[in-house]
Amino acid sequence: MTESAAGRLVGFVGLGNMGGRMTRRLVAAGVRVVGYDVRAGQAESVGAAPAPALGDVCAGTEVVLLSLPDSRAVEAVVFGARPESDGLLDFARPGQVIIDLSTSAPSSTQRIHAALAERGVEYLDAGISGGAAAAEKGTLTIMVGGSASALESARWVFGPIAAKIVAMGDSGAGHSTKLLNNFLNAVTLAATAEVMVAARKAGLDLAAVLDVINSSSGVSYASTNRFPHIIKGDYLEGGLTSNLMTKDVVAYVDHVRELGVPCLNAAGPLASFGAAANLGYGEVISNRVVDAIGDLAGGVRLYDTDGSAEGNAQ
Repeated sequence: MTESAAGRLVGFVGLGNMGGRMTRRLVAAGVRVVGYDVRAGQAESVGAAPAPALGDVCAGTEVVLLSLPDSRAVEAVVFGARPESDGLLDFARPGQVIIDLSTSAPSSTQRIHAALAERGVEYLDAGISGGAAAAEKGTLTIMVGGSASALESARWVFGPIAAKIVAMGDSGAGHSTKLLNNFLNAVTLAATAEVMVAARKAGLDLAAVLDVINSSSGVSYASTNRFPHIIKGDYLEGGLTSNLMTKDVVAYVDHVRELGVPCLNAAGPLASFGAAANLGYGEVISNRVVDAIGDLAGGVRLYDTDGSAEGNAQ
């Protein structure tokens, strides 16, 4: 908690899996939050005062935070969902700061930044990393694009939710960094899941396999932070789903295409998380991709019903 955050008023649009957790952290730090979500009662459930309409999140607030599924949703909120509907562009005040915590396309972010700048409104793109667990603890890493002065003026709002804040550069730089990071996350999660299913079928002790991997060149965030839990049957539920992971990989592919960079490694995670979705794991945590691969391998699970991670599933 930062002392300067207490008593201040922020608006928050999108109070779902991540937005809801961040809102709870802000409220616990003494920040007054006016929240808007399409689901009735969602604002109250996370401790925010409900905004009757979208524009109410701008009234009297210093900062407005967005946590939405993708750029299309962000553009609908900022520009209005239909020609006859208003968006934040119509309500935000000069000097106000809008911060997009979503995983958005940098090209879309730059268009929004330009439109808001014409109204004197600051726009920061702030990609977040760390998942639901870090959001719960207030230890997110936040990568920020936009003006340095806007970041400094709004830095207090990050205090209750983040352990690390990195200024990445101009508008779009934060969301670009987020897509690059998420792609590596997708690759290593899918690849480690495949390897662990193979290790299980080979009859190896999975804890010992992870010990070797985590002391060797195959180490990754997935092997150090996810699979020690998964082999015990704990999937760390509540984080990014396989459907959202697929969406992020597609956004990465679009981004590197715009940059003129060859995309040679996206087929693996797209196949893995696409298979997970088709096998019924699309709306659960993306760690369940290991079960999808296990299904395709003949019904393999990394753990026995007694919680054991040893033995061969065959």
